Amino acid sequence: MKTANTSESRPVRAIITALEREYPDARCSLQFSNPLEVLVAVVLSSQCRDERVNTVTEKLFRQHRTAADYAAADPAELEMILQPLGLYKNKAKNVRALARQLVETFGGEVPRTVEELLTLPGVGRKTALVVLQEAFGLRQGIAVDTHVGRLSRRLGLTGASDPVKVEADLLTVIPPEAWARINHLLIFHGRAVCTAQRPKCEICVLQEYCRERREG
Repeated sequence: MKTANTSESRPVRAIITALEREYPDARCSLQFSNPLEVLVAVVLSSQCRDERVNTVTEKLFRQHRTAADYAAADPAELEMILQPLGLYKNKAKNVRALARQLVETFGGEVPRTVEELLTLPGVGRKTALVVLQEAFGLRQGIAVDTHVGRLSRRLGLTGASDPVKVEADLLTVIPPEAWARINHLLIFHGRAVCTAQRPKCEICVLQEYCRERREG
């Protein structure tokens, strides 16, 4: 198994350095002010642009301050607020259900472990890892979304398509101190340059490290 200390990890460190120079302000694009808002925002961001989520949560967070507020929310009113988002009915259902579980099981507080977060409706591993990092500054892994998966494959950091396997591969080569920011760096680059369709390879700062470009 590779480790972050092997010679094979040197290109990885160069990749991280290049991305940090290109995106010094890379961070989570969602807007929030407390752990509950982090959790709700990340759940709502599934298959939806962060900008749209921020527009919706601006109103949502004013009207719902606690887990109990969400648990007691009128389903129709919650759906109306979330309607601009994709899959809004299912998301409204999940938000109310996870809020009830927060109240009943965790005293209304957002739990601080992956295992506990995974018991909440609508929360998968990626969501759990993002919540822990953004809400509590806890590095428990590397959150893998479509951007992270796509860029990791193009760079030759993984050959897997399953997010769990992609994360396992990344954890063997990404230095632990970079776990928290590699997700944001890859997302920013994936949105701006290394897009799914028609990537802008001619301006990419990672050209020399791109396996897909080398193999043509």
